[in-house]
Amino acid sequence: MNTLSLRLTHRLHRLLLLAAALIIPAVAGAAPAQAAPASESEMSLYTRIASVNVCIARGAGVEFDKAASIAGETIAQLIKGQHDGQIKQVGTKALTIEELRRGSVNSAVIGAVELCPKEVPPDVVKKVNDALKQQGDK
Repeated sequence: MNTLSLRLTHRLHRLLLLAAALIIPAVAGAAPAQAAPASESEMSLYTRIASVNVCIARGAGVEFDKAASIAGETIAQLIKGQHDGQIKQVGTKALTIEELRRGSVNSAVIGAVELCPKEVPPDVVKKVNDALKQQGDK
């Protein structure tokens, strides 16, 4: 590994640790008495964090499915713990942990395709791009 690659790897690890340091206290802390649904801006932040985590993990050699699952689980647990599973854009019903996991993994993968497409398997990039194109045609 050359010096530049090593520095980038260390920098990515530091970013991952910083992200974890910001998320863990929020998840571990006591939930508010009346948890507010996650807002659109909070969901955007959570999705961005999950996407960056996928990119960092892939850059460190973690298998894609595992990287996406871990990133999705992190966000699902955060939404469940901080917002009682509620997302403002979805409605008033609290989502189950399984629903949160599916949505969080999907969001992390879509974001990773945008942020680091070379770290995402080509067939996944194609599926995401096809789905986004189809959604845009509606």
